[in-house]
Amino acid sequence: MKLLIRFFLNPGSKSYLRGLEEEFGESTNAIRVELNRFEEAGLLTSEMSGNKKVFTANEGHPLYDDINSILRKHLGIDRLVEQVVDELGNVTRAYLVGDLAMGLDTRILDVVIVGKNIDLAFLEICLKKAESLIKREIHCFVVKETEEKRYLKDYPRTLLVWEKEKNGSTHHRS
Repeated sequence: MKLLIRFFLNPGSKSYLRGLEEEFGESTNAIRVELNRFEEAGLLTSEMSGNKKVFTANEGHPLYDDINSILRKHLGIDRLVEQVVDELGNVTRAYLVGDLAMGLDTRILDVVIVGKNIDLAFLEICLKKAESLIKREIHCFVVKETEEKRYLKDYPRTLLVWEKEKNGSTHHRS
């Protein structure tokens, strides 16, 4: 499951065997077996970078979107967007940060909401409702658009999960 989350929740995410060993704290042999299975199935692609074989999700695979959708549902990201972000109104973007954005399954969702004039009391109500639905704790940080880049630079990996389009419509990201 860790490999699926690592690659299929994070489009464009790349990693190599030793890096995954350090991330997951598991033996290289167990990780190698899984990587090879996913690559043989066409779900992962690889390329050599120096002496390292670097893996990434095959976004062109017919099951990529389905796997991504299942993971978003399993982790509660779809509910987070429906119950929190869509209801707040003045949100321009929402990101996952922290362990989950790096592909590590965790019971805590770290979320950064970018917007203005967010009703923090209403946000707290929405978060509690979402937490009870997804059975995960949500840590939420609200920042203004002018603070977004500065705030997000502290996170090695961010995952954009929602964005308000220029025309005012919304777009749920994968």
